[in-house]
Amino acid sequence: MSDKNLLDPGFELTLRPMRYPDFYERYRDAIKNTWTVEEVDLHSDVTDLAKLSPGEQHLIGRLVAFFATGDSIVANNLVLTLYKHINSPEARLYLSRQLFEEAVHVQFYLTLLDTYLPDPEDRAAAFDAVENIPSIRAKAEFCFKWMAALDGTDGVEKIDRLESKADRRRFLLNLICFAACIEGLFFYGAFAYVYWFRSRGLLHGLATGTNWVFRDETMHMNFAFDVVDTVRKEEPELFDEELERQITGMIREAVEAELQFARDLCGDGLPGMNTDSMRQYLECVADQRLVRLGLAPVYGSENPFSFMELQGVQELTNFFERRPSAYQVAVEGTVGFDEDF
Repeated sequence: MSDKNLLDPGFELTLRPMRYPDFYERYRDAIKNTWTVEEVDLHSDVTDLAKLSPGEQHLIGRLVAFFATGDSIVANNLVLTLYKHINSPEARLYLSRQLFEEAVHVQFYLTLLDTYLPDPEDRAAAFDAVENIPSIRAKAEFCFKWMAALDGTDGVEKIDRLESKADRRRFLLNLICFAACIEGLFFYGAFAYVYWFRSRGLLHGLATGTNWVFRDETMHMNFAFDVVDTVRKEEPELFDEELERQITGMIREAVEAELQFARDLCGDGLPGMNTDSMRQYLECVADQRLVRLGLAPVYGSENPFSFMELQGVQELTNFFERRPSAYQVAVEGTVGFDEDF
């Protein structure tokens, strides 16, 4: 059996005996969650969109514009960085599956935009959101700042092999940005808007697809945190006070970027949704990410959204007495939202 650590350079191929069987089990669990975009019915959403106020229509337009680019940023980092540097064939099996899931999410958001924005110019503007919408550009710039440290963009030296402890710390910051800030904060913020509409009996199709995306993203986040745990066990010296300070600062920056997005979406406030309540929600989620990483919480906020506490991932549509949405492959067990909010 190899005595290499998870971040040691190389390309391990041997699956027996397994060094990291838990990663293999995560891969097997992910296969059970297979779903397709064709299972999501968006027809009733078109009727609902016409009922929305101008402020609500602005919010949903901004939201789908973010969706159009968010998962593409994640997928690129997955291929260019995570798969390259996590030296475990078991983990790479999971990352291969995750890449497929990100592709399904991109397809879902493409279908969503085609349905919600029938005008070709509106769709083109949504896909150019990173360039044209300041609040989305700020989130993208945050992602590039923390995740570009390995790929040679923005004048930063490219890292091909994690030879030094400094290189490995830079990789950890990339991974934690991906898990805690993008998957674990930006997307969780977006999901809250979706479930706010759903709690009011609106946009059931969007909520159905989001249920499955939500479950996938939660698994992606938990896998990444497992990688962080493994590295901490193998190389505890990497997790010094400076790294902890950087992680906490990164998550604070993520909250502020997402709040800028919330101000854009909510304006002066909508019934049951405003910037102040979204700030409290984001701070609550951010604290949970910090605690999961073994760090002290910094906000002390509680979740203000009761509609988030009602969510169950597997069959959310039961609440509205619609046909339950289920995966193609049976999944045992449940996911508790209270753990993530």
